[in-house]
Formats: sequence, C-alpha cells, structure tokens
Amino acid sequence: MPMSVQLPLIDEIKPACYTLESLLVGLAIRSARMSIWKFWSLPRKSQEKSKTSPLQLRLYAEAMLPTVFGDFLLSVYRDQNDEEGALLISKDLEQGDSPFIRVHSECYTGEVLGSLKCDCRDQLNLALQEIQKRGCGAVVYLRQEGRGIGLGNKVRAYHLQNQGANTIEANHQLGFASDLRSFEAAGIILQARGVHKIVLNTNNPDKIKGLQDAGIAIVERIPSLPPLNPHNEDYLRTKMLEMGHDLSPLFSKKEPR
Repeated sequence: MPMSVQLPLIDEIKPACYTLESLLVGLAIRSARMSIWKFWSLPRKSQEKSKTSPLQLRLYAEAMLPTVFGDFLLSVYRDQNDEEGALLISKDLEQGDSPFIRVHSECYTGEVLGSLKCDCRDQLNLALQEIQKRGCGAVVYLRQEGRGIGLGNKVRAYHLQNQGANTIEANHQLGFASDLRSFEAAGIILQARGVHKIVLNTNNPDKIKGLQDAGIAIVERIPSLPPLNPHNEDYLRTKMLEMGHDLSPLFSKKEPR
C-alpha cells in the first residue's frame, strides 16, 4: 500500500513575514498605550494645555460646612471632563461690594501633613479667619498641587531640594517650568457668582494678572505673611527673589542679625 504524506494546510503555514508583521503591530499598540499613559501621568495643568477646548465649569454640589473657623458655604465645581478641580469656600459672598478673596492652591503636604517646608497651611488658615472677621469673603481653592506638577513630582522635587536645589531649580531638573498653575478657574467662578471687584489676599503678581485678565477688578491687595520658620525661609526667599512674590516685609524684619 503506497505511503500517504499529510501536507500542512495553508492556514497552518506561518511565513516569517507574518511574524514580522505581528511584531510591528504589537509595537504600534504598545507605543499608543505608552502615549496614553504619559498623557494621563501628566499633572492636571499639563493635560489641560494638551486640550484645545476652553475651560468650562459647572456647580456640582453645595452645602454648609461648620469648621474650626466658623460656618462656610462649600461649593464644588466640575469641569467639562468631570474633574473636580476647584472649590469655593465662602461666607455671605453676595453681601459685599468688594469682598475679601484668596485664591489658594492645594497643598497636601502642608494642609494635611503639617509640613513646615512652606507657608500654605498658615496662609489658608489666616484667610479663613479674616473672612469670618469681616463677615464676608471667600477662598477659591484650586487643586493644582505643587505649583501644578502634582503630589508625586512635588515629593520628587523635595528630594532634590534636600540635596541642595532650590524650589525652582528642582522643578527645572524634573523638566517642569517654575510655575505651571493657572488662575483661570478662579476668574470664572467669581464672575459666575456676580463678583467683579475684590480685595485680593496674595503676595503673587501672577494671581493679580490672572484675575485682571479674567475681568476681575482688584481694588486692594492685602499680603499674606505668616511667620518664617527655619524650614521654609530659603523657599520663601527664592519665591521673593526669583518669582517676584512680595515677601519683603518678612525678610526686612530679619535683616538686623
């Protein structure tokens, strides 16, 4: 009986070109996934710069909140991507012609952990106390940790600062600008609340310009000057000398040594 030979089916033949094609497809998919991952790993501010649509905010939730400083109306805003990037902590905001306003950026390390490397927690507390004292005003709280680079990168920057870099040099070594924050949301919220003239609590010239560009008139500027400590003195001096923050009253008190 003649021997029969079983030939492979056409579908079972896998030429080298098929293998190469599969490899190229796999690399393309991996590259696309990496691009998406890199985008979502960016701080929120950097993501916003990648988007072309203008910032839109809507009031999502609101409730009275008792605090150690007194009662406040807490308002949560969401943007067009459903991200909760801004809060309003206010008291009788509609009562004042030119209410006391602080635009404040989130600081987890200072406000939650009690870090002494910055003055953020003290500035927030002083602002809330002043609002209660005046009986009218608000803090616009923007969730842009670490001047916009995010908490993880902020901690990386702290590591570089511990090795001798200042706050700006650390940002640059990580590939970030000195300050990535935007104050556009603050202007949108204030305008939506019918607030067009304010007494602004800030040392930062960028906040002044950002709010003025948003159509908010600043009738008075009140500085925020918590006391220095050994851990934040160099940080605040850098902000004064290299970023133009008006902190000279703090350092003039220290001049006679």
